[in-house]
Amino acid sequence: MASPSAELVEFIAKAIVTHPDAVSVREVDGGETLELETDDEDRGRVIGRQGRVAKAMRAVLGASRHGRDTRLEIVD
Repeated sequence: MASPSAELVEFIAKAIVTHPDAVSVREVDGGETLELETDDEDRGRVIGRQGRVAKAMRAVLGASRHGRDTRLEIVD
């Protein structure tokens, strides 16, 4: 079962991308880091111009109760 912070990131990412079935969030380092994987076409949507979308996702994650000490990485 995924952690609440992983579910939050997955929910946000699926709302942004055009291929929501390709979104996956993996917990590493005992849940301290979340790795977000998307379809190649959607990676730019998740990162955003100058990283604004990724930064906003990290801010929402940091503001949540469960994601306060969690890092978000967008992987290729």
